[in-house]
Amino acid sequence: MSDSIILSTVFYIFCGAAFLQISYLLFIHLRLARYREKDAGTQELPPVSIIICARNEDTNLKNNLPKILAQDYPNFEVIVVDDNSEDGTTEYLFFLAQKEPRLKRTSTKNSNRMMAGKKFPLTLGLKAAAYETVLLTDADCYPASNQWLKQMMRAYAPGKEIVLGYGAYAKQDGSLNRRIRYETVHSAINYLSFALAGIPYMGVGRNLSYKKHLFFQSNGFFDHRDIPSGDDDLFINKVARRRNSGIMINPDAFTISEPKETWEDWREQKTRHLSTARFYRFRHKIWLGLQPISHILFWFSSIAVVAMLHPWWYVVAGAWLLRIVLQRYIYGTSMRKLGEPDLVKYIEWYDFLQLFYYFRFAKAALVKSKYRWD
Repeated sequence: MSDSIILSTVFYIFCGAAFLQISYLLFIHLRLARYREKDAGTQELPPVSIIICARNEDTNLKNNLPKILAQDYPNFEVIVVDDNSEDGTTEYLFFLAQKEPRLKRTSTKNSNRMMAGKKFPLTLGLKAAAYETVLLTDADCYPASNQWLKQMMRAYAPGKEIVLGYGAYAKQDGSLNRRIRYETVHSAINYLSFALAGIPYMGVGRNLSYKKHLFFQSNGFFDHRDIPSGDDDLFINKVARRRNSGIMINPDAFTISEPKETWEDWREQKTRHLSTARFYRFRHKIWLGLQPISHILFWFSSIAVVAMLHPWWYVVAGAWLLRIVLQRYIYGTSMRKLGEPDLVKYIEWYDFLQLFYYFRFAKAALVKSKYRWD
């Protein structure tokens, strides 16, 4: 193959990758940047069951459960499913329930599990829920305000059965914390934007609401009962549709979690989360797979075009400039909406680091792995 053919092929690969990258920004991610909440007016607020699964979460429950019970909301209950805890979780829940009538306790005890991971205790929590609308969070999460519950319920416009929220991580010093928060907000920009585009594909169990009948009519976690992860994203991937899904990004509606403190713990967490991606619906895998592929090709083919002195190098420069401008505006606006303004200045740096992220975690998304819920 002649050098001119190789040069032309690399250039056309760059053009295709650039087209895809800019298309994702303009037709998907721009939707979140331009999103404005609609006035809820005098919307009636439904009674809600908040469900938390806990295994050895004594300290986290003591810190976070009072903030959940203190929500400014007319009618709700909090169900904590004790999944064979061996610390002080059981005792704490017992004594707190004596003075908190909204708190309900249930336990997996030593039941013969038919589902892996967190799915069995969560199913018990859903069965115990008194109300049709449920809101899920984790024991290590706390609401950003006492309006969390009210704001999440405001997203239930007519026809909506699912509300996707944002679960942030607490701000701390250090590069690990910035990396965790950037990856989290980057993921949120993606799944919230896709939902606004009519392609909802996931939610996060730290802040997720849906109607109980949707769970039982779709056989809950049965389709992926043997997969330890996916109690949030795989279920949403199965049942979410264009018309039944909404989002809520009011800052009062966020939940906040304590981030991992070591790189190894974070890598293990990300590997576990990404291990469910290969079970997504086929069209979602295509949409999501083209993003990292085009990102990688955009970087490497542009370097190759410039290195080989292609006469149309200015096309590469123009595409790069357009992408940088769009990305800084779209990502920057969305990050500010999601309460992460300090990360805006790192957009280009993390765009480069994302290339290594893809290679580091590719195996988790493509190869079957075994994880457990604890």
